Amino acid sequence: MTSENLVDNDGVILSPSYRLPIFIILAGLLFLITPFNPWPTIVISSFGFFLLLQSFTLKLKFTKDDLIVMQLGNELRRFPFKNWIAWRIILPKLPGFLYFREEASPHLLPILFEVNSLEEQLRLRVKDLEIQKEVDS
Repeated sequence: MTSENLVDNDGVILSPSYRLPIFIILAGLLFLITPFNPWPTIVISSFGFFLLLQSFTLKLKFTKDDLIVMQLGNELRRFPFKNWIAWRIILPKLPGFLYFREEASPHLLPILFEVNSLEEQLRLRVKDLEIQKEVDS
Protein backbone atom coordinates (compact mmCIF):
# COMPACT_ATOMS: atom_id res chain seq x y z
CA MET A 1 0.00 0.00 0.00
CA THR A 2 2.97 2.31 0.46
CA SER A 3 6.33 2.69 -1.14
CA GLU A 4 9.74 3.53 0.23
CA ASN A 5 10.57 7.12 1.12
CA LEU A 6 12.01 9.07 -1.78
CA VAL A 7 15.43 10.58 -1.29
CA ASP A 8 16.33 13.42 -3.61
CA ASN A 9 19.25 15.86 -3.66
CA ASP A 10 17.64 18.19 -1.15
CA GLY A 11 16.11 15.82 1.38
CA VAL A 12 13.64 13.02 2.11
CA ILE A 13 10.03 12.87 0.89
CA LEU A 14 7.81 10.70 3.09
CA SER A 15 5.67 7.93 1.64
CA PRO A 16 1.91 8.32 2.08
CA SER A 17 -0.18 6.21 4.44
CA TYR A 18 -3.85 5.65 3.75
CA ARG A 19 -4.74 4.40 7.27
CA LEU A 20 -6.43 7.56 8.56
CA PRO A 21 -8.66 8.24 5.53
CA ILE A 22 -9.74 4.60 5.26
CA PHE A 23 -10.43 4.48 9.01
CA ILE A 24 -12.65 7.59 8.74
CA ILE A 25 -14.49 6.27 5.67
CA LEU A 26 -15.21 2.98 7.45
CA ALA A 27 -16.32 4.84 10.59
CA GLY A 28 -18.71 6.85 8.44
CA LEU A 29 -20.13 3.70 6.89
CA LEU A 30 -20.86 2.34 10.36
CA PHE A 31 -23.39 5.14 10.75
CA LEU A 32 -25.57 3.46 8.11
CA ILE A 33 -26.99 1.31 10.90
CA THR A 34 -28.13 4.34 12.92
CA PRO A 35 -31.59 5.88 12.63
CA PHE A 36 -29.95 9.13 11.45
CA ASN A 37 -28.68 7.71 8.18
CA PRO A 38 -27.62 8.80 5.61
CA TRP A 39 -26.43 12.21 6.90
CA PRO A 40 -23.71 11.13 9.34
CA THR A 41 -22.44 8.64 6.77
CA ILE A 42 -22.33 11.28 4.05
CA VAL A 43 -20.56 13.88 6.20
CA ILE A 44 -18.00 11.58 7.83
CA SER A 45 -17.26 9.55 4.69
CA SER A 46 -16.91 12.74 2.63
CA PHE A 47 -14.28 13.95 5.08
CA GLY A 48 -12.54 10.57 4.75
CA PHE A 49 -12.53 10.84 0.96
CA PHE A 50 -11.14 14.38 1.25
CA LEU A 51 -8.28 13.04 3.41
CA LEU A 52 -7.73 10.18 0.94
CA LEU A 53 -7.35 12.74 -1.85
CA GLN A 54 -4.90 14.67 0.34
CA SER A 55 -2.93 11.44 0.91
CA PHE A 56 -2.42 11.15 -2.83
CA THR A 57 -1.59 14.80 -3.48
CA LEU A 58 0.27 16.06 -0.38
CA LYS A 59 3.89 15.23 0.40
CA LEU A 60 6.11 16.09 3.35
CA LYS A 61 9.70 16.83 2.46
CA PHE A 62 12.40 17.01 5.12
CA THR A 63 15.48 19.01 4.25
CA LYS A 64 18.42 19.85 6.49
CA ASP A 65 16.79 23.10 7.63
CA ASP A 66 13.05 22.85 6.86
CA LEU A 67 9.88 20.79 6.78
CA ILE A 68 8.23 21.50 3.44
CA VAL A 69 4.59 20.70 2.65
CA MET A 70 4.16 20.07 -1.08
CA GLN A 71 1.06 19.47 -3.18
CA LEU A 72 1.45 17.90 -6.61
CA GLY A 73 5.13 18.85 -6.59
CA ASN A 74 4.58 22.53 -5.72
CA GLU A 75 5.66 23.97 -2.38
CA LEU A 76 2.68 25.02 -0.25
CA ARG A 77 4.36 25.90 3.02
CA ARG A 78 7.83 25.85 4.54
CA PHE A 79 8.42 25.39 8.27
CA PRO A 80 12.04 26.21 9.20
CA PHE A 81 13.26 24.01 12.06
CA LYS A 82 14.99 27.02 13.64
CA ASN A 83 11.50 28.41 14.45
CA TRP A 84 10.27 25.21 16.11
CA ILE A 85 9.73 25.17 19.87
CA ALA A 86 8.40 21.61 20.34
CA TRP A 87 6.83 18.62 18.58
CA ARG A 88 4.98 15.43 19.45
CA ILE A 89 3.23 12.59 17.65
CA ILE A 90 -0.18 12.08 19.25
CA LEU A 91 -1.82 8.61 19.11
CA PRO A 92 0.87 6.99 16.92
CA LYS A 93 -0.73 3.52 17.06
CA LEU A 94 -4.04 4.83 15.77
CA PRO A 95 -4.34 7.11 12.82
CA GLY A 96 -2.78 9.98 14.75
CA PHE A 97 -1.67 13.58 14.57
CA LEU A 98 1.58 15.49 14.40
CA TYR A 99 1.62 18.45 16.77
CA PHE A 100 4.40 20.99 16.47
CA ARG A 101 4.75 24.50 17.75
CA GLU A 102 6.61 27.27 16.04
CA GLU A 103 7.41 30.64 17.57
CA ALA A 104 4.39 32.14 15.81
CA SER A 105 1.74 29.42 16.15
CA PRO A 106 0.94 25.77 16.90
CA HIS A 107 0.13 23.25 14.16
CA LEU A 108 -1.82 19.98 14.30
CA LEU A 109 -1.61 17.82 11.18
CA PRO A 110 -3.33 14.48 10.57
CA ILE A 111 -0.71 11.83 9.89
CA LEU A 112 -1.18 10.95 6.24
CA PHE A 113 2.32 9.49 6.08
CA GLU A 114 4.15 6.48 7.47
CA VAL A 115 4.36 7.27 11.18
CA ASN A 116 7.69 5.47 11.72
CA SER A 117 9.35 7.39 8.89
CA LEU A 118 7.87 10.66 10.14
CA GLU A 119 9.14 10.04 13.67
CA GLU A 120 12.57 9.00 12.36
CA GLN A 121 12.95 12.17 10.29
CA LEU A 122 11.79 14.39 13.16
CA ARG A 123 14.24 12.76 15.55
CA LEU A 124 17.09 13.20 13.06
CA ARG A 125 16.38 16.91 12.66
CA VAL A 126 14.75 18.17 15.88
CA LYS A 127 15.14 15.42 18.47
CA ASP A 128 15.88 17.80 21.33
CA LEU A 129 12.48 19.52 20.83
CA GLU A 130 10.38 16.36 21.27
CA ILE A 131 7.75 16.58 24.01
CA GLN A 132 8.24 13.48 26.12
CA LYS A 133 5.22 11.48 27.20
CA GLU A 134 4.54 11.97 30.89
CA VAL A 135 4.99 8.85 33.01
CA ASP A 136 2.85 8.31 36.11
CA SER A 137 4.92 7.55 39.20
